[in-house]
Amino acid sequence: MRTTAEEMRSNVQCTGTDFCRRVLAWLRSGLAVFLVAALSWSSVRAGMGESRVGAAAVKITPPTGIGMAGYYVERGAKGTHDDLFAKAIVLEQDGVQAALVVLDLISTTRPMVEAARREIERLTKIRGDHVMISATHAHTGPVLAGRGTREDSQGGKAELSQRYSAELPKLIAESVRLAASRLQPARASAAMGREEHLSFNRRYYMKDGSVGWNPGKRNPNIVRPAGPIDPDVSVVFFEAPRGKATPQPAATYVNFAMHPDTVGGEYFSADYPGALSRLLADYKGPDMVTVFANGTCGNINHIDVNWAERQKGPQEAARIGTILAADVFQAYKQLQPIEPGPLRVRSEIVKLPLPEIKPSDVEKARATVARYGTKDNAAFMEKVQAYKVLDVVAREGKPQEVEVQVMALGGELAWVSLPGEIFVELGLAIKKSSPFRYTMIAELANGSIGYIPNREAYPEGNYEVVSARCAEGSGELLVDTAARLLKELHQANQTRVASKQ
Repeated sequence: MRTTAEEMRSNVQCTGTDFCRRVLAWLRSGLAVFLVAALSWSSVRAGMGESRVGAAAVKITPPTGIGMAGYYVERGAKGTHDDLFAKAIVLEQDGVQAALVVLDLISTTRPMVEAARREIERLTKIRGDHVMISATHAHTGPVLAGRGTREDSQGGKAELSQRYSAELPKLIAESVRLAASRLQPARASAAMGREEHLSFNRRYYMKDGSVGWNPGKRNPNIVRPAGPIDPDVSVVFFEAPRGKATPQPAATYVNFAMHPDTVGGEYFSADYPGALSRLLADYKGPDMVTVFANGTCGNINHIDVNWAERQKGPQEAARIGTILAADVFQAYKQLQPIEPGPLRVRSEIVKLPLPEIKPSDVEKARATVARYGTKDNAAFMEKVQAYKVLDVVAREGKPQEVEVQVMALGGELAWVSLPGEIFVELGLAIKKSSPFRYTMIAELANGSIGYIPNREAYPEGNYEVVSARCAEGSGELLVDTAARLLKELHQANQTRVASKQ
């Protein structure tokens, strides 16, 4: 409310009761303006409808004896250190529902995702294409059927693995069904933490001019890392008020980029994401579900080459989980409410070119697999190349068809799914181009084709490039697609906001 100079002079000259009446009138007018503005904002929020959230976890620990994934050496599970889970968060806004699912597994397969989505549609009101399913990449979980020639040779074709993989979609769907059954009014808030000392780029420039991969601790031939890390610890907290009591936590979604390969051995474990979940539950309460989604960490792990200490075993997972939990605890203090907005999901199938394979490569690959198999780490890089060749040839020239999915809540928060072990440079490029304040990236999602390096890494070679089932430039195609979908969803929200003004 604006007051003219003449009115101000009149007020100054007033005394006694007359002055009080003028001041009260002015305050009432100002209060009226404030109330109109507040009611207008409330009507906008009311126009959005109620936000609801539900979360659940379902145990997916396999039976003992099943083949274990993650290495080029055959292993059979001897028992369980800590259980594996399918964890789901279901969101609802204005009647639109979507689900975020993360599995304590090495990866996802496209048949698994498609079967789970069909079952979710049967059990709930959620559309299958509104479900994002990713994996943490735990190397202490089971081999999955249908992942490729290497996994087939490590027990993927065995009856135990086939039966487990066939049951997985039902368990995934059950986690979503339970989460949907627990939908309740909730509010979302987000924060961006930072952790610069846990993760390391595992590719290094060496003194001989090559690029090394995991070159060993205290290696004097290391010059410097060949790429960056992503230090973001992104946190979304969903809080569900219950009557007049203190608001109760429903779920915490954590996004950080680092390989979970810290435990090793022959016992099932969810690795450091499991340790993180247990610590957050100790703080927030056992009813809270922590969903940890791995960011783009195809070339990122936990090995500090400047630290001589051994970094393997359950104690290493506990150490990392504790530090990461502390980062989340700090982020809780910085949480900011997410402004209300629609829940939107879009996805696109992208065709990625195959790497060039020569006829002589096929003959050599078959001979290598026949000679070395998966009993030990002999001829490691030759086996990496051989299994890649056999998987690519099996496609008979057909490009890799993969899904890029984007989910957005209003104009501030978005999730992106990518179909493999993505180099960190690609994830950083997506975040840089995103118009959303908070952008979470879940790799190994909705199916996976293995390593997807950035263009610059291909001529540098070594493990991830040798293993890649897609050609140079594939990663950039994913970045372009994700960036475009993010901008389209953000623009749609901006248009909605403008139309209401």
